[in-house]
Amino acid sequence: MNIVVGVTGGIAAYKVVHLVRLLIKAGHEVTVVPTDDALRFVGRPTWESISRNPVTTSVHEDVASVRHVALGQAAELVIVAPATANTIARMAAGLADDLLGTTLLATTAPVAIAPAMHTEMWRHPATRANIAVLRERGVAILGPAEGELTGGDSGPGRMLEPEQIMDAALALLDERDDERDGDERDLDGLRVAVSAGGTREPLDPVRFLGNRSSGRQGTALALAAADRGAEVVLVAANIDDAVLADAGRHPLVRIERVGTAAELGDAMRSAAEDAAVIVMAAAVADYRPAEVAEGKLTKESGLLESIELVQNEDIVAGLAARRHPGQIVVAFAAETPGDGEELLARARRKRERKGVDLLVVNEVGWNRGFEAAENAVQVIGDAGAVLAKASGSKRDVADDIWDVIASNLD
Repeated sequence: MNIVVGVTGGIAAYKVVHLVRLLIKAGHEVTVVPTDDALRFVGRPTWESISRNPVTTSVHEDVASVRHVALGQAAELVIVAPATANTIARMAAGLADDLLGTTLLATTAPVAIAPAMHTEMWRHPATRANIAVLRERGVAILGPAEGELTGGDSGPGRMLEPEQIMDAALALLDERDDERDGDERDLDGLRVAVSAGGTREPLDPVRFLGNRSSGRQGTALALAAADRGAEVVLVAANIDDAVLADAGRHPLVRIERVGTAAELGDAMRSAAEDAAVIVMAAAVADYRPAEVAEGKLTKESGLLESIELVQNEDIVAGLAARRHPGQIVVAFAAETPGDGEELLARARRKRERKGVDLLVVNEVGWNRGFEAAENAVQVIGDAGAVLAKASGSKRDVADDIWDVIASNLD
């Protein structure tokens, strides 16, 4: 197997020599692609002698063979170890000003990274956000472990041991093979409409009523459907460009941006006309201000003390009421119940009230559901039956949801 091992500038780079040795002893062809900083920890001669392949950091060497993209195209697996906070940030941003960056952008192979950094850096909101972005793109995050760090510190941030990295990374290939053995194009040619994100209802040119939805789960649903062959219209309500980046590049996904509940309703009704499946994953505002001020509301005016609200249309209920024969309508419900029984009770009532075929319910809170990399849901079907439970990354959850939807298609 052709494996690329990217090495970045952390003290744990010395352990990666053993990782490369293990991969080669297992019979794999290994090309090491270090960063310039990585070579300050372990030199080029070591990498070349252990891998038995030439090593460079530059995109300007071996130009005739287009090496800066050829490595990624030929790779069957890419491992980045150690993955420093800087490298993780660069991967999330899609930077490609060295050979490792271009290799990562050029590959369609599974990518696994083994983070290594001090605990404070691992826990920093920027790193957590970057990790969430990479997870959404399908990058496997291996570790980090908790233990002794450089300088005598201790905590999460220690790179996994080489044996652990190798076993976990090679397991990704087994998972991919299992997926290929199945019917991965089971939605081929199907037309799908998916809403994602959170609507915003303006009070004035400055303020709005909104919610914390990042749009990651809905975007993952759109990508999962497209990867299985569906033609997808993704109605995106106030979603950051970084979250939509992969969807924007997918040839089977068309993105339509909206802001308010009314705009989202119009876009979804249009998309639903020729869709076989409608998935309403967006968090839609239940109410909007009765009037929108032309200028900024001030404390002196007293108009901020009491704001009259009017109810928005129930978009998914309307779509369900007007669905054509055979069309499947899926609703989402984010709840903050006291226990699991109450969660299911609310979900069952909501499914009946809205008249949808399937309802996906998840428990949300200050630190779960919204703005989180992972999710846990239950899919409710006829007679309130729990058809599936799914947890993990939002992409994993999306695939599990589509498994249920696909089983309900005529």
